[in-house]
Amino acid sequence: MSISYTPLHDPDGVDPLPASLAIELRLARECAERVAAADIHDHTEMVKAAAGLDYRLRALIAAVDAERGERR
Repeated sequence: MSISYTPLHDPDGVDPLPASLAIELRLARECAERVAAADIHDHTEMVKAAAGLDYRLRALIAAVDAERGERR
């Protein structure tokens, strides 16, 4: 039996353009604080939390890479 799904992140999609590392770190902290209060039993809240955290983490990684002079 094959299960079809839509992944949280499209590997062929566009990664976020990061702000400075300090700003991305602040935004990641704010996002983590916001989603900590999400209802674990509410599917919609969990999807929104996962998508928001995924985006913030990718932006934070991109900011760290940019500060190091790396490009992915």
